[in-house]
Amino acid sequence: MKLQTQIPLKPQKDAIDYKAKVFLMGSCFVENIGSKLDYYKFESLINPFGIIFHPKAIENLITRVVSNNKFTEEDIFFFNERWHCFEVHSILSNPSKENILNDLNSLLKNTHTFLKQASHIIFTLGTAWGYRYEKSKKLVANCHKVPQKNFTKELLGVTEIEDSLERIISLLKELNTKATVVFTVSPVRHLKDGFIENQRSKSHLITAIHQTIARENSIAYFPSYEIMMDELRDYRFYAEDMIHPNNTAINYIWNKFQQTWISNASESTMKEVEKIQSGLSHRPFNPESEEFKKFQEKLQQKIMYLSEKHPHIKF
Repeated sequence: MKLQTQIPLKPQKDAIDYKAKVFLMGSCFVENIGSKLDYYKFESLINPFGIIFHPKAIENLITRVVSNNKFTEEDIFFFNERWHCFEVHSILSNPSKENILNDLNSLLKNTHTFLKQASHIIFTLGTAWGYRYEKSKKLVANCHKVPQKNFTKELLGVTEIEDSLERIISLLKELNTKATVVFTVSPVRHLKDGFIENQRSKSHLITAIHQTIARENSIAYFPSYEIMMDELRDYRFYAEDMIHPNNTAINYIWNKFQQTWISNASESTMKEVEKIQSGLSHRPFNPESEEFKKFQEKLQQKIMYLSEKHPHIKF
């Protein structure tokens, strides 16, 4: 008896291994996948500018990164005792003008360097609904709690999203012609926009991505949204807010991602990393015991062995 529909997936030839450099950008679901890559010590850079939901906001940042266009005083504003930038998440807001500009430009430089070397670039699109700042007429990545009357809410059409994705891909090729680009749509439901509005948004994103893929055979799609909707169609897989996937769902989708995008050759290293992570989180009854000291020595030997084999791995 089948009690679940299964989305067919197959392992990718250009899968992620421990030589890979993985860049991830987009919605909070990027952070879920990114945290797994980080846990298993794959070399990755995850949302350097914070969580970004909107394809146009991603395009704006990629444009800035590729062109090395530094942030200036014209790109920031002071509100509620902090300096903000409409292009990035509020996690980067700062009470100091000097500090926010230094932070943003440092991230810009590091992101440019990482993207040039990246083997895999993963984008997770969250919503096609965006907010246009009336003063500049630009779509923003984050409103930073600026009063709603200063923005116009709008839904990007499929063609507009396609154009944005095409520009992102074209920009990336200027910097890095070898990286594998993967798009996915976040399984997080943006119900603050409304139930029907959320479905319209997701359908625009999915259609635009697949129409872009039809023209660009160098990019791929991972069905995280479809896995959540079809294989995990039960509220027991949601967090208490009934919007975000819970840990069970995140682990399930990660397992699917691992089967598809993580190389089989990495499995033994992942198991070693998992053992070390488990050992590091172990809390002994008696930290001064000989038994625990021996345990720590063995753990350090494992760490040294792994770091020699993969120099980027640090615990």
